[in-house]
Amino acid sequence: MAATNGDRSKLPVLFFDIDNCLYARSTKVQELMSELIDKYFAQHLNLPDEEAVRLHSEYYTNYGLAIEGLVRHHEIDPMEYNAKVDDALPLESIIKPNPELRQLLQDIDRSKVRLWLFTNAYKTHGERVVKLLGIDDQFEGLTYCDYSAVPFVCKPSPDSYKRSMRQAGVENPADCYFVDDSYNNCKNAQAFGWTAAHLVEEGIKEPATKASQFQIKHLRELRDIYPQFFKSG
Repeated sequence: MAATNGDRSKLPVLFFDIDNCLYARSTKVQELMSELIDKYFAQHLNLPDEEAVRLHSEYYTNYGLAIEGLVRHHEIDPMEYNAKVDDALPLESIIKPNPELRQLLQDIDRSKVRLWLFTNAYKTHGERVVKLLGIDDQFEGLTYCDYSAVPFVCKPSPDSYKRSMRQAGVENPADCYFVDDSYNNCKNAQAFGWTAAHLVEEGIKEPATKASQFQIKHLRELRDIYPQFFKSG
């Protein structure tokens, strides 16, 4: 992560989600992850494939993370799960450096705002993604879902927003800005007092009701909705 200079604690913070936000859904990382999760359910719970898919969906719907249902109801080792699912993804052959994204981040004026990563994945996955994108030096820190600490604290739980603020060193929710591809994450961020932008990529069905203050199709639109944070000219 990027080094910091001087007292920047009074600056607002712009929080970025990682998966399906810093890279496009067209990479199919989400589909690959779902396949690995289904496989994990089937093998470790000794379930038929169809039941594994159903239970995976049920836990994701109920808890926001499939792994939380596994830990709550089946006492699986969450770090083993992480090794077999997130860390097993062949990201090196899928995610490549993104010069356009890097330029967008470099155009943000760091004397006006701090950049922070905020993901429901474990830290190894989050760090791997931003390194592969070539942007790991653009953020001051990372708030992640700690799979080794039960119960989990993850978006869209209010406690997750509190924790990210504490870790990023920002006290006032009004100083928190956010972009995420999840409807519920953006909705709850706004309810918590943050200013949120819901990323709905081109080709994805738009929600009937907006999740939060802003809805965008591409990260480049951050220049338009958060112009106060970008370098002039």
